[in-house]
Amino acid sequence: MWKGRFAQETSALVQRYGESVSFDWRLYPHDIAGSIAHSKGLLKAGILTSEEQHQIETGLLAIRHQIEAGDFEFKESLEDVHMNIESELTRRIGPAGAKLHTARSRNDQVATDVRLYCRTEITRILGLISSMQAALVECAERGGDTVMPGYTHLQRGQPVLFAHHLLAYVEMLARDASRLADCRQRLNVMPLGSGALAGSTIILDREFVAQQLGFAGVTQNSMDAVSDRDFVAELLFAISLLGVHLSRLSEDVILWASAEFGFVTLSDAHTTGSSLMPQKKNPDVAELTRGKSARLIGNLMSILTLLKGLPMTYNRDLQEDKEPLFDSIDTTVIALEVFTEMITGMDVNQAKTTAAASDPMLLATDLADYLVNHGVPFRQAHEVIGKLVAYSIEQQRTFGDMKLEEFQRFSPAFEADVTACLNLETAMTARKGIGAPSPQNVKAQLARWRKALTPE
Repeated sequence: MWKGRFAQETSALVQRYGESVSFDWRLYPHDIAGSIAHSKGLLKAGILTSEEQHQIETGLLAIRHQIEAGDFEFKESLEDVHMNIESELTRRIGPAGAKLHTARSRNDQVATDVRLYCRTEITRILGLISSMQAALVECAERGGDTVMPGYTHLQRGQPVLFAHHLLAYVEMLARDASRLADCRQRLNVMPLGSGALAGSTIILDREFVAQQLGFAGVTQNSMDAVSDRDFVAELLFAISLLGVHLSRLSEDVILWASAEFGFVTLSDAHTTGSSLMPQKKNPDVAELTRGKSARLIGNLMSILTLLKGLPMTYNRDLQEDKEPLFDSIDTTVIALEVFTEMITGMDVNQAKTTAAASDPMLLATDLADYLVNHGVPFRQAHEVIGKLVAYSIEQQRTFGDMKLEEFQRFSPAFEADVTACLNLETAMTARKGIGAPSPQNVKAQLARWRKALTPE
């Protein structure tokens, strides 16, 4: 492609060092779609005849079919997916193929391909997020009114419904989906027509070409268009945060599945054993997902570091954007798929969660609220209940075992009805503020999410 300027063949070692077709071959459907749209722009500009454009489009579709069938040979000597396809097209149809690269550069070509690829993959990931949310909702519904301890600092805090806990992750995933959709909207502008950096004196109707490819518009600065990889960094950030959310869920599942907690049982299909200890049942899916989140974050850091020192416009460094991008997308796709399967096969152990939620200390805050409702300032009520907790521990007796006289030693505001707020069912029903885990609230949230996640 540059033989006119160079008298010496490129070193085989340089070819091997600089090739990208071993990984960017996956851009082929987007490269072919972009080339077909570009050929239509060339036809509209009078650069190609109708016959030439037809030859190009037919030839490109035949190459795509051959690649999909696994019969196409990508050559390292041709460097990348773009030149492999163009070279084969020219070999097949002759001069018309040689005209295809008119008024474009590999710089704007690859920038277009990567945007098309990201747009397609975001759509796929959004579908997988929706499936994951549906699995969490379904598991929450199977859990019914199961109560479990809620934790802060990994210490028991207050009682919550198991379903409420799972719905927290549904909310997280909704934010992930929103970020990805926003990223997709922002990247959906076409750089094709920007050339190497300053466009071309051969003017194509860029809006027409963009319409062919489903872009919402075209880039407005040719230099920015070919050097911009903000959309890759933004996508990898959204994916990384999604990975962090999956990692946090993984940590909960790992704890819940342990003998010490025993809150959930994972299916045999989504756990592994030990090569030495025959009794083991390991939550490997969750552990691997927790580990792979670090990989997603690392890919994001790689892209940001790659971009931070680049001068305008295109630099070959940008070839290094694809492997982290491809890896993060592949990792995210399989993580969502396998995690959705695992959640679908996960069962809550109601006896274990109920036993843990029966810890009377979980209702200490309810006792403080009781005092507040009887006119005691909250800070004073907090201190009173703290002393009452210390007394309970010292006496090795629960709140429910105490007499009214004992409560009144700590505050005269306690009355005979104090025992009513020590009932777990009553305590849960009372948590009816917006966003709180009362059974009525959680039921409404489950219905809302079920409706939102049901395909129309």
